[in-house]
Amino acid sequence: MTRQEPWTIRTAAAALRSGETTSVALVRSAHAAADALDPQMGTWLDRYTEQSLSRAEQADAELAEGRDLGPLHGIPLGIKDILSTDEGPTTAQSLTMDPTWGDQGDGPVVARLRAGGAVIMGKTSTMEYAIGRPDFSKPFPVPRNPWNLDRWTGGSSSGTGNGVASGQILGGLGTDTGGSVRLPAAYNGVSGHKPTFGLVPKSGCVPLGMSYDHIGPLARSAWDCAALLSVMAGADPSDRTTVERPGIDYVAQLEQSFERGLDGLTVGVIVNDAITEGSDEATIAVFDDAVAALTAAGATAKRIEVPLYDELAAGAFLGLQAEAFAWHRDRLAARWEDYGRPTRLTIVQGALISAADIVQIERVRQVARRQVAAMVEAEGLDALLSPTTGHGATPFTGGGTEALSIRSLHTPAWNSTGWPALSVPMGFDPDGLPLGLQIIGRPFADDQVLAIGHAYQHLTDWHLRRPPHHA
Repeated sequence: MTRQEPWTIRTAAAALRSGETTSVALVRSAHAAADALDPQMGTWLDRYTEQSLSRAEQADAELAEGRDLGPLHGIPLGIKDILSTDEGPTTAQSLTMDPTWGDQGDGPVVARLRAGGAVIMGKTSTMEYAIGRPDFSKPFPVPRNPWNLDRWTGGSSSGTGNGVASGQILGGLGTDTGGSVRLPAAYNGVSGHKPTFGLVPKSGCVPLGMSYDHIGPLARSAWDCAALLSVMAGADPSDRTTVERPGIDYVAQLEQSFERGLDGLTVGVIVNDAITEGSDEATIAVFDDAVAALTAAGATAKRIEVPLYDELAAGAFLGLQAEAFAWHRDRLAARWEDYGRPTRLTIVQGALISAADIVQIERVRQVARRQVAAMVEAEGLDALLSPTTGHGATPFTGGGTEALSIRSLHTPAWNSTGWPALSVPMGFDPDGLPLGLQIIGRPFADDQVLAIGHAYQHLTDWHLRRPPHHA
């Protein structure tokens, strides 16, 4: 995939249709990149080499016959290894995972990607059960950051994040319970979208916190995420939390919004102490530049404080721990030592959360949702902005990572609300590590969130920067 600029789904889709490239060429190049980079990057749990090449040949034949399934047709994608696929296995990067769980085959979202013509390259690495930190004591890959191999990729959709950034795939799936799509997007310098809760079915995904879990796309650009979401979105009877809504072509909506420009758009710049005190000076400076770029293009920015922000963030951590403990309780008791230490010590804290605590978390969550919605309405806001995280990627130190301050994560509150949130690259810190801009929208306004990200990526080229470790 050696080009002046890295492939995006958008440019690769155009090249497939112009004859500049083929799906087989894209897939072969992706496998060559994985052969070269995966041993040091820890991107893959399993690669479907023969199956992906066969599907690429089929995609080329279909396109030659005029059967165009959309922008994902012939595009190589990775699937986080807590999502079930026909090829299997699904390990959740754990020694304790039931090996028969993945026998269910493709979950709805993976099936939709295949129906859209995508080429599934394999299973990407994660944190154990999508929680905890890198664990050097277990026989699984430790994902590393392509901008600096001594830095973490962010969790838990680690392999998809570093796979996109390093050019091993053009996009893929992650999951986000407290920020696990947006954090790897920010740390790796790519784009990652957490859809509105209920927009994308979660069936076929190993649960972490069922009322906080989201499946979302990672790719190089907001346009690419829109192309993925157009295929992924829609209710499914296998997931009772999904919501029946008319189908949306998110790419078309994004392009129509871009033609209208940013005039008349009002964004709320979050200035809660959790953001300003939980971010280093370099991150705030880069964030201010990103806001300035949007306002120079016609948007209006208002400084706002999100009501009950701290409660929303704390509730996400407490709630997901309680829900995770409920799913893992019996297995933890039977196989304590087989769990990685970071994972078991995180999940077991859910045992300390009482039924009364859970009820109170949900009560506060509902009150906070209403108050945030009322504030957004009263201020006439179209979206909210914050840094995705308070600093660049954290370093590895011996057997783990330097402590990741919960206060530096600016993502969990939006898992509590279920509102859509997108992270796009906004620049670099003094160490040359990427930083993320988080764009948050009203429920089911995913099209507007993606459109703002797309507009910002026309004003900047941060999303097209190549890390030192790139195909």
